[in-house]
Amino acid sequence: MKNCIHVQIMTVSILFVSPAFAANPFLDAKDDKPRSARFHGTEWGDELGPDKIALRARVVTTRIAKMAWGSIFKIEFADLNSRAPQHREIPAEYLIVTDDRIVLLNEENDDEAMEKIAAMDKPPVFEEGNVYGITTGRFRHQEGNWKTTIELKGDRCVFDSTHPAGHFKKIVWKKGVGLIEYSSGYGAMKDGFRLKRAT
Repeated sequence: MKNCIHVQIMTVSILFVSPAFAANPFLDAKDDKPRSARFHGTEWGDELGPDKIALRARVVTTRIAKMAWGSIFKIEFADLNSRAPQHREIPAEYLIVTDDRIVLLNEENDDEAMEKIAAMDKPPVFEEGNVYGITTGRFRHQEGNWKTTIELKGDRCVFDSTHPAGHFKKIVWKKGVGLIEYSSGYGAMKDGFRLKRAT
């Protein structure tokens, strides 16, 4: 009887010690092929007049590295189209994704940083100001006047960052889908855009 108990305890210990990295439910891919989706929305700005105008984009999501502990994704905003005289550009974002976090890669040289991170045997220490998504709980961070909250709402993870001057950034992830909203603004209505995934 004593030997049986010992074997059972050892088995349980092995099960708890072995690391198991699950895929992030909000941003994942089966392979490295680019996936694109149509996004529709509006843009506004001092140079566009008092009204918002329609904005369309093709958002391309590509897994560019896969590690034992996570992945690195690139999200590009292509084919931006509106009747604005000045063509809007939205820079690509590089994201480090673990089973419980989506984190912006915010380095001077993203390509060099990606190579270093992809070679790591465990995830780097993330700065709280770069966290874009979570899978459990609630997240709050303040840096200067910028206040950021990340909340889970049903099958969605909502990143919401605001500044008293009217600046904001909002990102919404959906389980099994990925990015479904990407919005940003500067000043009350000085310049900005809101894009949502077409259904």
